[in-house]
Amino acid sequence: MTNKIPSSANKFALPIAPLESLPKLPDELNGRFGENRPPATQICQIAANTDLEAVQSWLMEYQEQPQTFRAYRKEAERLLLWCWLELGKPFSSLNRQDLAVYQGFLADPQPAARWCGHGRTPRHSEEWRPFQGGLSATSQQHALRVLKGLFQYLHSAGYLAGNPLALMRKREVRQDSRNVRERHLDQETWDALVDYLQHQKTEDVQRLRQVERWRLLLAFLYLLAPRVHEVAQAKMNDFFQRRGDWWWAVEGKGKKYAEIPVNEALINALKRYREFLNLPALPDSEDFSPVIRNLAGNQGIGANMIYRTMKDLTDEASQAFEISNPDIAKRLAKTSTHWFRHTSITHQADAGVELRFLARNARHSNLATTRIYLHEEDEAWQEQNKKQDWQAPWADKR
Repeated sequence: MTNKIPSSANKFALPIAPLESLPKLPDELNGRFGENRPPATQICQIAANTDLEAVQSWLMEYQEQPQTFRAYRKEAERLLLWCWLELGKPFSSLNRQDLAVYQGFLADPQPAARWCGHGRTPRHSEEWRPFQGGLSATSQQHALRVLKGLFQYLHSAGYLAGNPLALMRKREVRQDSRNVRERHLDQETWDALVDYLQHQKTEDVQRLRQVERWRLLLAFLYLLAPRVHEVAQAKMNDFFQRRGDWWWAVEGKGKKYAEIPVNEALINALKRYREFLNLPALPDSEDFSPVIRNLAGNQGIGANMIYRTMKDLTDEASQAFEISNPDIAKRLAKTSTHWFRHTSITHQADAGVELRFLARNARHSNLATTRIYLHEEDEAWQEQNKKQDWQAPWADKR
């Protein structure tokens, strides 16, 4: 299948900008007369006359799940901008062949100067772009699953006559356990990061506030293996005691509620941070204030700010080790917030935490996901294979 764009593309001069910043679309693009719209006699279950209104109706179903909302908006936004700016047709005129071309575009968004930006740019910035580069096969499959759900919603609502992605043959990309295992800090790198943070000078007030927040964040991320949005949503009274032990209450992925054991190290880190903020050492049941706060300590911060805050730490540490230990520096430079979740689970597995408890700590619904983090069997397997002690005579040892 060719990735050729029809000559009608770019007929309409539209900027590449977030959906909320685009000018009003002409009827040729807005979807009022899309080829995949049902007959006017069919009743539509949503208040939408245009494609943008229809997509916004779908997104509103996820308004209480901020992380999911942002992820789904990103995929819908990319497709809408592509079909308007590159294909020159409405979203509600897309067919299966168009979406096959779009998958090729996801792998290599061209022209890159037009579609791809550098780093995380605010949506209001003129430098904002929908991509940072081509998507991996796994990310392409994720995007298509999200869009398949969008099409199905609009088909069920009576806005579209059919779901073109329902024709897509299911070709799931298997999760590569190597990627998961590689996206964690080995013990040497973890120890180096902790040591770097522990020896920071804090004479400056703003620097002191930053370091104290880093200390709690690092403890939180490492000892509870949370997802970043769970950290952003955490309230002080999510930490509670039962029969003398501390627990953390969390609403995780898919709105699933869980209670996770909290060890003494994290409670001590929480006490330190609270006392730094001039709060009582331990939270009570009426303390609905956020756990992680801005540097002034008077309000919470979002998932994106937490990501950027921890990226500042790992980038600083990476630069500090650039000469003394380039390998550690390189690994820290690649580290993102989610690496700490993988690091936590991997280190728990290495410490001998039983699989059933490891899965509950990680809140994995499938034990196969948790087994990815187990290295003992691999090491034993390697040792067994070393028993076949034979040297190929043509292998010259030099």
